[in-house]
Amino acid sequence: MNKSSLGSALRELREFSGLEAKAVARGAAMSRSKLSKIENGNAAPSVTDVDCILTAIGVSDEVKAEYMAAAREAVTEVTAWRLIRRLGYSRKQQQVQALESQTTLLRLFQPSLIPGLLQTPEYIRAVFARRDLTEAQLERTIGARLARQNVLYSEGKTFRFIITESVLRWRILPPLMMVGQLDRLISISRLPDVDIRIIALSTPQTDFPGHSFSIKDDRTVTVETVHAETVVTDPRDISLYASKFEGFSGTAISGGEMRALIEGIRDELLREQETD
Repeated sequence: MNKSSLGSALRELREFSGLEAKAVARGAAMSRSKLSKIENGNAAPSVTDVDCILTAIGVSDEVKAEYMAAAREAVTEVTAWRLIRRLGYSRKQQQVQALESQTTLLRLFQPSLIPGLLQTPEYIRAVFARRDLTEAQLERTIGARLARQNVLYSEGKTFRFIITESVLRWRILPPLMMVGQLDRLISISRLPDVDIRIIALSTPQTDFPGHSFSIKDDRTVTVETVHAETVVTDPRDISLYASKFEGFSGTAISGGEMRALIEGIRDELLREQETD
């Protein structure tokens, strides 16, 4: 099987499972028409599409590995944000949720904003408010991102977050709302399978942050730039991101020291609020 025959192979797999197309489309967080186009070869599925479809069908690990190998023939995929907007940001959140549910180890480096899995409702609203969404679309997107956060409490998963201190100081929210966001970081950092580390501005560095990226197991890396989301599946490239992540992990603070830093920034915001 190769990528050109992947659509028909997915259709055969679904039919063999006995599942109706609408059920698989719903489970894969895509429209029925999109699934039909993929199965009939009229649309090329992305790595994310294939992963979500296979998860919805409920195939074995061995079968999934075979199909994902075919999907990864094109080892780098770039999807412009304007196309994701057409899909719908809430549906995109549902797709990400499906992928995260199948991920055992998630590593995320973020030098720009609080990671989505750690955001408060107010922070999420600030992130998406600049996307020119209607209030209904915005509410659906906020709800979908909050639903993703349930995965933090799942057993058998490990989450590793590295955030730069500048993210904690970025004034995307009014002071009191940012205090709530910082308190949430402190709270989540106490979960047994969540490791949150902060790269302090005072720590000497030998590398540059560049851009945010997340590594799902050793399968894919997702990179977010100004204009697009890039999904990397070449093992050689994944290893580069994993090495960068571990390098930053070694210079970041964690545990009580990390919480003390966040508490210090939070207290600065509270004092500022008291003097206004």
